[in-house]
Amino acid sequence: MKNWALSILGLVMAMGMMHCQSQTQEVPEKTAADILGNAEYRAISYGGYKEKSRDIQPTIAELKEDLKILRAMGIKILRTYNVQLMEAPNLLKAISELKNEDSSFEMYVMLGAWIDCENAWTDNPNHEAESPENAGEIARAVKLVQEYPDIVKVIAVGNEAMVNWAASYFVRPNIILKWVNHLQYLKSKGELPSNLWITSSDDFASWGGGDASYHTEDLEALYQAVDYISMHTYPYHNTHYNPDFWKESDSLSKLSELERVDAAMLRARDFAKAQYDSVTSYMKSIGVNKPIHIGETGWATVSDGFYGPEGSKATDEYKQAMYHDLMRQWTEASGISCFYFEAFDEQWKDAQNPMGSENHFGLITLDAQAKYALWKDVDEGKFEGLTRNGRPIVKTYNGNLDSLLKDVLVPPTKKESQP
Repeated sequence: MKNWALSILGLVMAMGMMHCQSQTQEVPEKTAADILGNAEYRAISYGGYKEKSRDIQPTIAELKEDLKILRAMGIKILRTYNVQLMEAPNLLKAISELKNEDSSFEMYVMLGAWIDCENAWTDNPNHEAESPENAGEIARAVKLVQEYPDIVKVIAVGNEAMVNWAASYFVRPNIILKWVNHLQYLKSKGELPSNLWITSSDDFASWGGGDASYHTEDLEALYQAVDYISMHTYPYHNTHYNPDFWKESDSLSKLSELERVDAAMLRARDFAKAQYDSVTSYMKSIGVNKPIHIGETGWATVSDGFYGPEGSKATDEYKQAMYHDLMRQWTEASGISCFYFEAFDEQWKDAQNPMGSENHFGLITLDAQAKYALWKDVDEGKFEGLTRNGRPIVKTYNGNLDSLLKDVLVPPTKKESQP
């Protein structure tokens, strides 16, 4: 009887150990090729800044709070923008610590290295030459990859650094090409992981999908040098700058207001698809066949400017939720990674204007309210036990859909838009 009892006890203990091991089983290492275009690895753009100035950096503890929230949302890849400040290094440290605390924690990073032209952010930027600070930025990015090769899977050289409307800082493609080639050389010498992917994250036009003035030999060489193309598309901004797709046909005036909004958001999704297809067409025209992923796209929820009530009427939480869901559905079904912009609102981007749209692209507000796109996640209890700055994640509008819908603006018809 005693031996039988001991046998049962041993079996129970063994089963318990097996269960414990299954709960803390380490995640096999993944490469960029494994995670990009994989619907199980949802991507997002991340900035953890909460104040009106980036002089106040998020702490490791605050970054961990955000990472747990992002994990609850199903996010597994983050995009950052520079290594000039401490946010990106601290984010990598926070991920590493969470992995040590829980071996099942899985989060990867597309690490941005900021690129400027000479005399950037002055009255006399020289777009034909580069800032002497670029070399240090690339060196910092390399060091971080070497320190965290299990986390950093992509380096993006520059952010919207080749598009002409980035008038304060853009460079010509030859500068981006120089640094992409440098990083590829380091890979060939074994100083960076051979499976690290190198790209540049830029507007669709910069990748040849727009004006023919971008179609240069240097851009063709850049296509050859990168491991994949990271393109940006913003139908939201084009509701002002290129609004024809946005304006309602007069024939739709018989639909209900919400049906007209739904139709507009489908047009917005199709506008993004058309820009993606334009980059694909250009790439094929120069004899290149590489993956194309969306490095940035998003929709703001507040605007007192071009996109608000006195402008294109594009801005509210309902439209953001529709755009987010439509883009996720399309890209995940098509094997395209979409680094949705962005996870959390950040008020430093237009610090002098709290109602400026740049401050309100997040899916979660500064005071930890989940916008309409995430209401379902709140209902499903995904954020239970999680906080941001001590606040639990709750719904905007107190979860009252009728109140939210009162703020939805209907796009103008073409007839209404005529002077």
